[in-house]
Amino acid sequence: MNETPGAPGADRAAWPPDPADAAACLLRIRNLGRCEYRQTWQAMVDFTLARTAETDDEIWCCEHPPVFTLGQAGRPEHLLADIGIPLVRTDRGGQITYHGPGQVVIYLLLDLNRRRLKVREVVTLIEQSVIEFLAGHGIAAQRRTAAPGVYVGSAKIAALGLRVRRACCYHGLSLNVDMDLAPFAAINPCGYPGLQVTQTSDLGLALTPRQASAALVEQLARQLEGRS
Repeated sequence: MNETPGAPGADRAAWPPDPADAAACLLRIRNLGRCEYRQTWQAMVDFTLARTAETDDEIWCCEHPPVFTLGQAGRPEHLLADIGIPLVRTDRGGQITYHGPGQVVIYLLLDLNRRRLKVREVVTLIEQSVIEFLAGHGIAAQRRTAAPGVYVGSAKIAALGLRVRRACCYHGLSLNVDMDLAPFAAINPCGYPGLQVTQTSDLGLALTPRQASAALVEQLARQLEGRS
């Protein structure tokens, strides 16, 4: 299903599933389908600037058409070659990465004060959710101290970057599931020359992006449940 970011849609749920278990605010899950990066980014900014203390937190799940994105302090020289894929300089943290069909992108729009979270804790929570999702399917993954993201051996499988405004965060993570990895060769992924990337389909995990997204969102929601 395709849904315009920022607009209500049928493909939407709330966490916890049982309203009797709801904490101070719900965590609303929206599946946007395949949507343009710039449009989705602007919708995240608009949502964050318009939210109030009563606004429910949301998680947006989507895929993007091919695009390179460069973080706010990113260095353009990490784009090594022009292969016809657009480059968007965005306002998240981190360096350059690639988004494309077959990759799960999950955006977390959270009130950090309400959930008693610091940015470093959100990063750890995201990484741990990916690690536990992969572990549940027999894939051993780990984080690196000075290089945010999740790795299987020496190859990166999930990247992340956040932006905080008015004590609320947006942007989030990408997980490589079943995609064309070739465009990563045109960049220094996340600013690291020679960094290899991998994906779940190459590791024997037979999940579609939609299935992987749903399972990973459940991990994220459970991690966040105790912080509301």
